[in-house]
Amino acid sequence: MLSCDICGETVTSEPDMKSHLLIVHMENEVICPFCKLSGVNYDEMCFHIETAHFEQNERERNFERINTIQYGTSDNRKDSTLQSRMEVNSSIHSACASNHPKISAQSLPKDATLKHKDLYLDNLTESRKFLKSKGKQCDQTKIKESIYETMYSPPECPFCGKIEDCSQDMETHVKIKHANLLDTPLEGCDQPLYDCPMCGLICTNYHILQEHVDLHLEESSFAQGMDRVQCSGDLELAHQLQQEEDRKRRSEESRQEMEEFQKLQRQYGLDNSGGYKQQQLRNMETEVNRGRMHPSEFHRRKADMMESLAMGIDDGKTKTSGIMEALYRYYQNAATDVRRVWLSAVVDHFHSSFGDKGWGCGYRNFQMLLSSLLQNDAYDDCLKGMSVPCIPKIQSMIEDAWKEGFDPQGASQLNNRLQGTKAWIGACEVYTLLTSLRIKCRIVDFHKSTGPLGTHPRLFEWILSYYSSEREGSPKVMCTSKPPIYLQHQGHSRTVVGIEERKNRTLCLLIFDPGCPSQDMQKLLKQDLEASSLKQLRKFVGNLKHKQYQIVAVEGVLSSEETAARRQDSQIFTAEKIP
Repeated sequence: MLSCDICGETVTSEPDMKSHLLIVHMENEVICPFCKLSGVNYDEMCFHIETAHFEQNERERNFERINTIQYGTSDNRKDSTLQSRMEVNSSIHSACASNHPKISAQSLPKDATLKHKDLYLDNLTESRKFLKSKGKQCDQTKIKESIYETMYSPPECPFCGKIEDCSQDMETHVKIKHANLLDTPLEGCDQPLYDCPMCGLICTNYHILQEHVDLHLEESSFAQGMDRVQCSGDLELAHQLQQEEDRKRRSEESRQEMEEFQKLQRQYGLDNSGGYKQQQLRNMETEVNRGRMHPSEFHRRKADMMESLAMGIDDGKTKTSGIMEALYRYYQNAATDVRRVWLSAVVDHFHSSFGDKGWGCGYRNFQMLLSSLLQNDAYDDCLKGMSVPCIPKIQSMIEDAWKEGFDPQGASQLNNRLQGTKAWIGACEVYTLLTSLRIKCRIVDFHKSTGPLGTHPRLFEWILSYYSSEREGSPKVMCTSKPPIYLQHQGHSRTVVGIEERKNRTLCLLIFDPGCPSQDMQKLLKQDLEASSLKQLRKFVGNLKHKQYQIVAVEGVLSSEETAARRQDSQIFTAEKIP
């Protein structure tokens, strides 16, 4: 049997006692623990607390955190390791305990005792009850149950552990006995409050705020340390990723460079796929397989090629002679639109064959130039006993010139080797070979356009001056003793054999192209040569629009001393530039 300490009524069980207290005593004498409101029933008081004093409860929780920081290491705390949350019910209990003096610690249930920390917070925050008001919904059932549990918990001093009958007595005890531990008085609502600049927590004391902020700083320092560790890890990862990206980029660039290099090697005949002989045999075999060449013809041509290579002399199968004489006859009897024309010395035309198609133009133009020199008595000393060499022989002659010390830079670019390759040659290699044969020549570089629309009128003027320098006031057709001119531009080379001055004062070059087959060139040998047949030879100013042109012009014979001087000059190869 249980007896009510307030009215003495006896009940049979603890649940009955709870119901008795709530119905008889709590609902009859309910006082708001925050603003002392009374004269209402229990449900109305619950609604009043829920709507008018919710924020006070939240603020008391903040004070709980503050006092945990300040008193967490006190030797007088009996249960410093225990933690509890401060609910609205503790404040209700404080008010109820002060209104019911008959309630004693001996008559209350043992398991209803609150922890020291929560009791102290209850007393500490009594003076903060009127700060703010904000409504929020609460669970009425939980509040009723917590009221019962907290009503029977006597307040205990958080410093020395002393138990008082009511919260007012405990507050007085703390103010008197432990005033030195409280930096600010507890009564009244006008004392200053301090907001944490980091989290917004409200502190009642500056020193508490300082300790609280120090904890923030420690956490921040730790977080920064972790951030530095993370940052270091991120930097290392980023560095690794960057290295991997750079490695892939370099690998891709190397691959592209290798592909471009191999492409250039194939283009310029340096891919070790064989030279003139191998290409000639492959192309003739292809013709046989396609039914364009009889096997007997294949073997006959192969035998002729092997004999030519062994002797080092061109077999003459791609040569067309007599064209210059045919041109002289044509200009004498026709060409009414031409005012004057200058023709070079006699020259034979050579075109590409199965063995050098696609890369042999430089060698074929050298054969044309040499064919003219071999028919000129002025060069007998230099070319005594020489015939027009085949392409492999020309390659061997250029290699010999390199070995003598001519143009070491050009030799290095071609790996000091031409034989057995399809390597292209240009103006520098032709100049080197002619100089090694003691033939005086010069390279002139027309390195940029000198006319409108990318044209090169200065090139035409220079060639006109070259051919017209022998005689003045000569007739319409002038057959000069000047050798033809080697003309080089990007990707191809040709041979200039003369120049026309039209009646409208425009200039037109006469050019032999090694890409033009013998069948077309032989049309120029007809007695009744027509103007349309010369279309393949004539090139006007508007027809030559490459970015750059180089010419090799023969000017005579060199002495041994002059040859040695030019060999020394070729160590750093330079060309005359116009403009």
